[in-house]
Amino acid sequence: MTHGVIISNAPRLPPDERRVGAVPKVRLYVEQRKEENWFVHVGHVTERGRWRTEPHAHPGYGQLIFVRNGCGVMNLEGRSVAFEGPCALIVPTDCIHGLDYKVDVDRWVVTIEVSWLTQVNAKLREFIALWSAPRMIPFVHCGDAANEIYAIVQRLKHEIETNAVGQIAGTEALLTMLLLTLIRTARLEPATHDSMPRHDVRLVERFRKLIDEHYRSNLPLQDYASMLAVSLVQLRAACASAKEKSPTKMIHARIITEAKRELIFGDMSVEQIAFWLGFADAAYFTRFFRREVGQTPSQFRTEARR
Repeated sequence: MTHGVIISNAPRLPPDERRVGAVPKVRLYVEQRKEENWFVHVGHVTERGRWRTEPHAHPGYGQLIFVRNGCGVMNLEGRSVAFEGPCALIVPTDCIHGLDYKVDVDRWVVTIEVSWLTQVNAKLREFIALWSAPRMIPFVHCGDAANEIYAIVQRLKHEIETNAVGQIAGTEALLTMLLLTLIRTARLEPATHDSMPRHDVRLVERFRKLIDEHYRSNLPLQDYASMLAVSLVQLRAACASAKEKSPTKMIHARIITEAKRELIFGDMSVEQIAFWLGFADAAYFTRFFRREVGQTPSQFRTEARR
């Protein structure tokens, strides 16, 4: 990796600032459930006296919010996205989001444990594309799709709660159908290579998970390949097969994502962010950020907060 190394005389942040980002990582209410090993939860969110949530993230879970009626504004990674039901909101794992619902919003929240979601995504490249970024899928002109989504969500909730024979297989089938319906409605760009080896998809997803764990550690690309037990040639080939960016670009993109989050939501200075992300000095971080984003960190922060 090429974004610098930590040097012994670099300024150090207080321990809490080094460990914790600018946005809260919250525990979900479903984590309080007594049942063990849950992997999908469906909740019908009703009036609870709280309609606005501050920007937050929940690691380890992806969420699909089906808004049947009503409207509001979603804060996605610092940008505002208006939504009006019927629609679906896709919130990938660890995505920073806040919600400002209007009164009388009827919504269903499908929460999916990330390792199980990864297994389902490996079935189809379009599933990975669906969860690659937060998005809003409107159903305003697709009334049939909204009704179909609602029916599947109801069946999914019933399947989870009945504890019947074959529950896991039934839940997986219904979740697969739910995602497939969303993809067909959203009209994502179709895959051009349906024969892409599934092991390439799994390898890229494992690589992405390692990036999330080590993007601040300044690891050489060879270290990632070694942890994955593949060669650099195999890793690059898998990323190309999955139509991803190059491995180095994937690492850089993750660093930029976190840098933007800190610049928008956090209080650390540009220099502190640079060292927090593993750069040897703030000047190198500024050059790196400007090369990837087209603006200096300070310019980006000013415009984003405006």
